[in-house]
Amino acid sequence: MIPRLGNEPGAPFPPPDTALDEPDGLLAWGGDLSTERLLVAYRQGIFPWYSDDEPPLWWCPAQRCVIPTNQVHVARRLARLLRQGRFALTADRAFDAVVEACAATRAATWITRDMATAYARLHELGHAHSIEAWQDGTLVGGLYGVSIGRMFFGESMFSLRTDASKVILAQLCPVLHYWGFPLLDGQVASAHLFRMGAQLMPRARFLEEVGRLTQLPGPAGNWTAAFNASLSAGGQAPARTVTPP
Repeated sequence: MIPRLGNEPGAPFPPPDTALDEPDGLLAWGGDLSTERLLVAYRQGIFPWYSDDEPPLWWCPAQRCVIPTNQVHVARRLARLLRQGRFALTADRAFDAVVEACAATRAATWITRDMATAYARLHELGHAHSIEAWQDGTLVGGLYGVSIGRMFFGESMFSLRTDASKVILAQLCPVLHYWGFPLLDGQVASAHLFRMGAQLMPRARFLEEVGRLTQLPGPAGNWTAAFNASLSAGGQAPARTVTPP
């Protein structure tokens, strides 16, 4: 039986290494999605993942899927697409729209209304960020996640055009590396992430890295200007200016 969290936002989580083997990583249930609780969770490598008909479920898998930001894999076809500049990339220009699209493009989604509201609060406080891909002024791809210190925890992504999400990862990783973020957390393994260079990291090592990196100073507040500038400084094509519809 998994532990139930206390009602107070600061109620402690069980030690992550006590998570279940089956289902892999299930650690606790209950509590809420307050900003305080979410930040405490991410600093311990824990994330929420549940459906509308369930209470909040909290996870920390035995093997974590991460992309080393200096080792993102760019296949020849993707490199050609990057050179063509088919997509314009921005950051924090359409956070709510990205979250909504991530939920809408899945037949079964864990992005409940409460979860979308909780991450919108994190975004307003500068802890959650979105990367957007635009084509002809239309939002065609996006990714959002949580940033604490120099650790970025990817939450979800969507793509309405072929390779839009790959372009986002291919350009986000060099920017994160330029900012001193060595890892992008992908949480759960997927073929898509492995094609982009993801690796499995044992939980103990992942938690060591999270504990260290979340204590370091990172970029604060809105990422719009810093991301655009860093695309160029990090050796990538600068994002074109886009006015969201």
